Amino acid sequence: MNPLETYIETEAKQNDFSGVVLAKQYDKEIASSCHGYANKSDKRENNIHTRFGIASGCKIFTAIAVCQLVERGLISFESRLSDYLKKVEFPLFSSEITIHQLLTHSSGIPDYFDETIMDDFEDLWKTQPMYTLRQLEEFVPMFRNLPMMWTPGERFHYNNAGYIVLGLLVEELSGMSFSDYVELHIFKPCGMEQSGYFTLDALPANCALGYIEEENGRWRSNIYSIPVKGGADGGAFVTAPDMQLFWSGLMNHTLLSPVLTSLLLTPHIHVDGEGYYGYGVWITLREEKVFKFHIMGYDPGVSFRSAFYPASGETVVVLCNTSSGASQIFNLIDKHL
Repeated sequence: MNPLETYIETEAKQNDFSGVVLAKQYDKEIASSCHGYANKSDKRENNIHTRFGIASGCKIFTAIAVCQLVERGLISFESRLSDYLKKVEFPLFSSEITIHQLLTHSSGIPDYFDETIMDDFEDLWKTQPMYTLRQLEEFVPMFRNLPMMWTPGERFHYNNAGYIVLGLLVEELSGMSFSDYVELHIFKPCGMEQSGYFTLDALPANCALGYIEEENGRWRSNIYSIPVKGGADGGAFVTAPDMQLFWSGLMNHTLLSPVLTSLLLTPHIHVDGEGYYGYGVWITLREEKVFKFHIMGYDPGVSFRSAFYPASGETVVVLCNTSSGASQIFNLIDKHL
């Protein structure tokens, strides 16, 4: 066990971490460890190939899908949403919203879950049963008739609904369901054979159940706390090796041309306290150079962090099947790389 793995092991024990950690420098493994249970009732342990939900961590897949449509000439980043999305109408949305603004969370559209004013994701399902949310259009009634929050392009405001809209656009322009599109055009080219948009009531083998800790110290699963199937704003399942393959595929231009890859990873908009945001990806600069590209996701029973460090070629994946835990491990690795 190398020093980094020793630090991870100590941190994992101190904080009862449940998940998988995998760090590599190109093809050389730096750290790899598995902790806790994928299924607490059966005491089925997490392993390196366990599939974990990653919540909003998969917004980058949506952004890549849109970039692929741009590459095919079906749309441009400055195209207006109203000119292309015809199957679903949003009566109060501005006609000036562009694809670029949706990708950078600067469109100003209303969100079905505004993380700045809403504390509990589970509160949404008191009026909208989570088991009904299996297709992107089923999210639309939660925000389609709400007024714009502000003028398009005015500011950054993290927005899940904006990525639902982008997913609807992918469906309309590709003629495929969003999840089928991502699995065929992103997961398959990268070799991500274990990843997918699985439904919580029909999970395949070797999936980790998400767990929520209650005040009495007991645990419950998250099956009634998140949508039954993930979509364009989050909710895919991946393995740690598959995420490594994803970063490799992205950086080796398997998914996009060098020009479109560069646009995806451009610091398009500044975010107070968080650095910059590209298209579906967070970007940290140091001395005016990119230190890391990183993605993250948090839901009840889910926490996830992953990053690519361009200067060193290092890639980190931290998957966790509890509501918190990924950040502590990720920050520890980030500090020691």
